[in-house]
Amino acid sequence: MSRFFRVLTAIVLSVSILPGVIGAQTNKDGKPAYTFKTIREIKHTPVKDQYRTGTCWCFATVSFLEAELLRLGKGEFDLSEMFVVRHTYPKKALNYVQLHGNAVHQQGGQSHDVIDRLRESGIVPEEVYSGLNIGEKRHNHGEMVAVLQGVADAVLKRGGGRLTPRWLEAYEAVLDAYLGKAPAEFTWKEKTYTPQTFLSDVLGLNLDDYIELTSYDSHPFFKKCRLEIPDNWNYNSDYYNLPLDDLEAVVEKAISDGYTVAWDGDVSERDFSTRETGWALVPDTDWEDKTMAEREKKPAAPVKEKEITPAMRTATFRDFTTTDDHLMHIVGLAQDQTGARFYLIKNSGGTDRKYDGYMYMSRAYFRLKTTALMVNKNSLAPDLRAKLGI
Repeated sequence: MSRFFRVLTAIVLSVSILPGVIGAQTNKDGKPAYTFKTIREIKHTPVKDQYRTGTCWCFATVSFLEAELLRLGKGEFDLSEMFVVRHTYPKKALNYVQLHGNAVHQQGGQSHDVIDRLRESGIVPEEVYSGLNIGEKRHNHGEMVAVLQGVADAVLKRGGGRLTPRWLEAYEAVLDAYLGKAPAEFTWKEKTYTPQTFLSDVLGLNLDDYIELTSYDSHPFFKKCRLEIPDNWNYNSDYYNLPLDDLEAVVEKAISDGYTVAWDGDVSERDFSTRETGWALVPDTDWEDKTMAEREKKPAAPVKEKEITPAMRTATFRDFTTTDDHLMHIVGLAQDQTGARFYLIKNSGGTDRKYDGYMYMSRAYFRLKTTALMVNKNSLAPDLRAKLGI
């Protein structure tokens, strides 16, 4: 997400997964405060690196779809995130200009943006369109985003009265310069495809299977709602709103049945640490209530966490201590040495980090800091599907 991109240097994405038992941050006896054992890990594709971009929404959701292809027996694919990004920016620009600048025109997005772009534009393999067109080996969108913003704002400050029919062409020319021109046709494994025929004939994904979920008591449960976050820039109102316990149960059942889940939520908390610990927790004692000595002391064993209620979720969402920062990919379940449940998370910060790009999220953190999920609707329990009318 865009906010995540801005604070990237403060929460370096540096986590990993190793076979068997995993530990991080040792106590005075040299033993790790936490050791994790994987209970179930769903087959998924390797970790990628979004690097200096705010495109986690695309990396997480594409990873989710790649895992779906593996689950469906289609094989392993490396799909182009930047093809999706390239086709999303013009949509944001049209919305921004049409609303006279009173709209979001930033890097962030949501999982449904990926599904929407696939419906409209198809998809291509990474080898066909990498989006690396500026002489760098990794993605870096800082300059491109500034230029795109300049174009959009210049259009709104026009001096000639009405808008010309050429401004969007100028905007797209910037995208082509930085990302490369997206192919209308390409050859893959000695066959010619368009992005649309590659999606339909090779991947064969049923895009109607993918839905988004949230959980806030400010909306009626088991109904669709609009998630009020900046990165829902197109005002999507198709999030199914579930009670918190049901939302958590969806993930547990999905992983148990061989499905993965795209996760969206807040990563700004002090106890979300990927550099030193590789875990995300909600300690029972708030940071501001700790003494200086308590703040400096490293945990010697698993810490007591808060019991998260729906009211706590709503309160932190309304006071902005829970914000829509980042999307990741839930690929498994784990437990610590006490038997406490954690979610195994695949990130998009590359593998040249401490734990190769994975981390562990506690149930408490999930319950408090999740803003949305994308799941395959077929992973839902039949009674829940009936309540949702799907």
